[in-house]
Amino acid sequence: MKEKIHNFLLDEKFKLILKEKFLYISNYQKIISLEDNYVSMMTNNKKIKIYGEKLSLKKVLENELLIKGKINKIEVEDDR
Repeated sequence: MKEKIHNFLLDEKFKLILKEKFLYISNYQKIISLEDNYVSMMTNNKKIKIYGEKLSLKKVLENELLIKGKINKIEVEDDR
């Protein structure tokens, strides 16, 4: 049990959780672009592109984002 808690707290994997009204992202590196209909960001070796309508950041922490709006499409590109 102690090991599971330790692994959870130190988890550094990129996560993307899509819900009906928001998109939660953790462990990203940096935001590249932020517009009303487009958001892009970098992870360790991938570029994430989010397309939608009325996109806005509702929560911004060191490595967490909460994006509200209508998400139409999410693309993931290798950055190699």
